[in-house]
Formats: sequence, C-alpha cells, structure tokens
Amino acid sequence: MSVGTILAVDDEPDILIALEDLFEDEYRVLTTTKPAEALKILADTPEIAVILSDQRMPGLTGDAMLAEARKFHDAQAILLTGYADMSAVIAALNQGGITGYATKPWDANLLRNTVRQAFERHRLGRDLATERALLRGLLDNAEDAISFKDAAGRFVRLNAHKAASLGRSVADCLGHTEGKISGDGTSTIVDAEAVAVGDVAETLVADGTAGAERWRHVTRVPIRDASGSVTHLATIERDVTEQKSLEARLRQSDKMQALGTLAGGIAHDFNNLLTAILGSLELAGPKIADQPRVQRLVGNAIQAAQRGATLTRRLLSFSHARDLRPRSVDVNGLIEGMHDLLGGSLGGLVTVETRLALEGPAASVDPDQLELAILNLCINARDAMPEGGRIVVSTRALTIADDPDLEPGPYLSVEVADTGSGIAPEILARVCEPFFTTKSVGQGTGLGLAMVFGLAQQSAGRLHIESALGTGTRVELVLPRAEAAIPAEVTEPVSAALPARPARILVVDDDPEVRHVTASFLASFGYEESEAGDGSTALALLERSAYDLVVADLAMPGMTGVELAQIMRERWAKIPVLIVTGHAEAIPIPSDLPVLRKPFESVDLAAEVSRLLDRAA
Repeated sequence: MSVGTILAVDDEPDILIALEDLFEDEYRVLTTTKPAEALKILADTPEIAVILSDQRMPGLTGDAMLAEARKFHDAQAILLTGYADMSAVIAALNQGGITGYATKPWDANLLRNTVRQAFERHRLGRDLATERALLRGLLDNAEDAISFKDAAGRFVRLNAHKAASLGRSVADCLGHTEGKISGDGTSTIVDAEAVAVGDVAETLVADGTAGAERWRHVTRVPIRDASGSVTHLATIERDVTEQKSLEARLRQSDKMQALGTLAGGIAHDFNNLLTAILGSLELAGPKIADQPRVQRLVGNAIQAAQRGATLTRRLLSFSHARDLRPRSVDVNGLIEGMHDLLGGSLGGLVTVETRLALEGPAASVDPDQLELAILNLCINARDAMPEGGRIVVSTRALTIADDPDLEPGPYLSVEVADTGSGIAPEILARVCEPFFTTKSVGQGTGLGLAMVFGLAQQSAGRLHIESALGTGTRVELVLPRAEAAIPAEVTEPVSAALPARPARILVVDDDPEVRHVTASFLASFGYEESEAGDGSTALALLERSAYDLVVADLAMPGMTGVELAQIMRERWAKIPVLIVTGHAEAIPIPSDLPVLRKPFESVDLAAEVSRLLDRAA
C-alpha cells in the first residue's frame, strides 16, 4: 500500500521540522517556507492529499495561497494560525475551502486526527471521482440505453441514448418516471415489480407496428443500501432488432429448407399419381371411342390432371434453387396464358384486368420465373384487398437512357397495380428483404418480393414499388427487351401404332401403378416389355434375358435409377437406360443420361424410346 503525501507550508523552518517529525511515520512529508513554491510543488505533485499551511506568511497569506491551490488541486486544506484570529479562519473557509484548522501551539493528537480525517476525506473523494468518471464514461459511450431510477421509478441518472429513445433531453427526464414521459405506464409498473421482487429481471420488449418492430432486451438490476433495502434500480436496454431478425431468418431458412424437401417429396408422389392417372386415361381412350359422353368425362379428367401437373411443376420450382434460363419471351402471350391460373389462385373477390402493349415486344427473361413472379405479385395484391378489389396487369415498352442502375437501351415494363390498403413507408423500405413479411403466421413466407427482386437483378432489370397507405400499390418489373420471342419447340407427333423395330424393354419402377402404365404404353407401341419393382430384381432379369432398353425410375428404395445405370454400364454397356422421374432434383443425374419427366404422355415416351433404340442400333 503506498504512503500518502502531505505538504507543510510555514515561513518558520523550525515549525516545518516539528511537523515533519510529527507525521513522517505515517506520510511522506513535503515542506517549503515559501507560498509561491508551495503552489509549484502542488502543480508538480498531484498525489498530495493534505496541505498544512500557516496563515501568517510574508508575500502571501495562508488563506490566499489555499484559494489559489483550490483552483487546480483537490488536496484537503488545514490552516494553522498562531493566534485566535477568527476572521482569518472564516476567510480561509470561504476562499481557500479549508476543511479544518488548528491553533499554535497545537495539540499533537488532535492535529494527527485532523490530518487523518482530512486524508480519509481526500481518499474517499478521489474514489468517488473515479467512480463518477467511470460511470460518466459508461453512460456517455455505451451503445446501450442506461438509466438509474429511485425506488419510485424516477430518473436520477441516464445517458443520452435513453433520453433520445424517449424523445427528450437528459435534463428533461431527471426527476420524472418513464411512464409520465412516454405516456405509457407499462415500464413504470414493471420497474415497481422489479423493486418489489428485488432480483435481476430480464425482459424482451417490442416497439412499433407489426412487421417493423424494434426489439429491446431490458435488464433491471435492483441496487441495495447497507441495510439491504432496494433504494435504486439500474436499467440496461440493448437494441436486439438485428439479432432477432437474424434468428428469425435462420429459423425461416431452416423451415424453408424443410418445406422445400417436403415439397419435393410431395411433388414426386403427385407426379407418380398423375402419371398413373393420365396414362390410364389415355389408355382408356380407344376403348370408349364410341361413347362421346364418356369421352367428355375422360377429357375433363385429363384436363384436371394436367392442371395438377402444372401446379406440381410450380411446387418443384419452389422446392429447389435453380439457375435462370433467360430467353426471348412473348410477355403478353405469357400473361394471357395465365388467365386460368390467376383465376384459380386469387379467388372470386378480386377482378384481374390486363392492359397489354399493342406492339407486344419480347423480353429477355426466364419464362417460368417471370410467370411465378407475376403470380406472386398478384397474390400480394389480393392479400392487400381482403374485401375485394381490382388488379391491373399491364405491359409497356420504354427506352431508358439516364438510369444509374440500368444500361441505356430498350426495356419492357411489366406492372401489377392494386386498389388495396397500401404500404406504410417504414415497411415499404423492407418489403424486398428475404423472409420479411407482415402477414400472419402461416400466411406468408416473406420470399415473394425477394424472389421478384432477385429475378429483376439477375435479368439485368430493376424492381420499383410505389405505395402509400390508402392509395394502393404499384409494382413495376423492368426487363431488357429482346428482338423477338422464340416460339416454343413443337414436338412432331410420333406414331405409336407400331415400333420401328422389334425390341425387348425392361420397365423398373417401385410404384406398381406407374410401372403398369409405362409397360402398357410400350406394349401398345408393339414392344415386348417386362417389369421389375426394384433395381435388384432388374439386375436378376438382365442376367437371365437379353434386353434392348431399360426404362428406370430415378428415386427407388435400395438402388436408384442412376446407380442401376452405372452398374449396367459396367456389365451391359450397350443397353441404353432412360431415366423417368417426378423430381429430377432429388438425386444428381449425370448429364449423359437421358431423362423423361413425369407425368409424360405416350408420344413423349414413344419419342424417347425410338430415339434411344435408333442410337443404340
């Protein structure tokens, strides 16, 4: 422990020697006979705790010297006087800020106690100043909102962050409860509960409108006095909005990954069902050629199953990430082709109106993703009009020359406008964030506009949203214009009456209905077909008999279609393998393996089989 330092000032050297003898056992004693030199020693020695000064000195009296010292030093001051001059003591108290005085000749014990008390006051003052400095530094520099309240909840100290959160200055908050300042008494009630309970309490508080909340983690720490009673309450409030957002995104990402896997599995099962349904209906067609009423019913069933196949493809596009395949697309034709899809997806409370550019320019975009983007925008518009309304889907050609985000040139605008409730400014700034949604749990994923924004960015276009509360919303997707739309490839009809050459074909599928339909198609073409329910059975049949082609399902228990094809390449390299699948993304497929997607029509199967047999020959 370091020894304290005191300074003795007296114009008589004998007095200084006496003081040094009196205190040298407890303190380091500095001495001087000159008041001016004493001030210099004080300036050079900040650790001095106590000043003992004579009053009557030539040049500068003790009270005047102590008054000067008081301006730059915090040492405790004791005045020594050789006569009972109360006016000098009063002057020293007023000007020099002395904490005590002693008369000459002094009582040694009394003077020692006076110096000890002064030294202790100085130590406590230094400790208090240090704590104040630390507290001030903490309050002024902490990113958290920090405050101290008395037991009644009134502010006694707080930092600028806390005051700013209440919309006031620090001075305006002192002496008032938080409930009185904010108008919301909840915090005052919670503060009172924390004082009553007497334990550290942590709460999570959300402020703001739904979808644009600011989250605060509030810690309340009761402060007790020596008797154990809670006299004050410290509160530390940390903004955890970003942390909550990241946690929500992580949970949403995990959920979307699980949903994607589930969607892929459901799509695979549905495609198997649709393959069996469509195939069976197609095989039944020739048997009812003379029954027009039954043919109409079968036709209706085929159309419904084909719509189911379309929805399943969209489900698959949700379940996995895919690279865009942009090409020249007739956007007007694409929108017109969505009539039934929009009608079935949006319900009867909204009407959809199209205003398409007369010139019908093409755009460079992935048609599947553009269709999904328009569907998402229309669904968002419908959700903004729970009582019903009008959605307008329009296109127009435009030329952009001075947009910093786009290359100059011709573009096509696809716009979806609604007459709904509109979007608040604070929400409008975040609507394109992935997983951000204001919809209730289970009603939205927060991926719709994020997907549209991503499509615009990857297509070298832009997304622009205009909205205000009560005035509806207008979403514009700008895409680069293309020269002319590339017509969809038209598959030439393939005659399925007779095969070009006789062939033995092995059908491998774990689904008996799909396997039966596929084998029936091949038999109707005139091929000789055999069936196997799994890869092991197929290998056993290949060991015993010769086949010209194997048609294998991709996802099968025990052995996948790809694994079967790899074994066949090693043992029967000349036999081609056609993979059929309802979920091509479930298992990686080598690029040199031909693939036919379920559900397929007989002409698609006939074309692939004929092509592979021709190539093998």
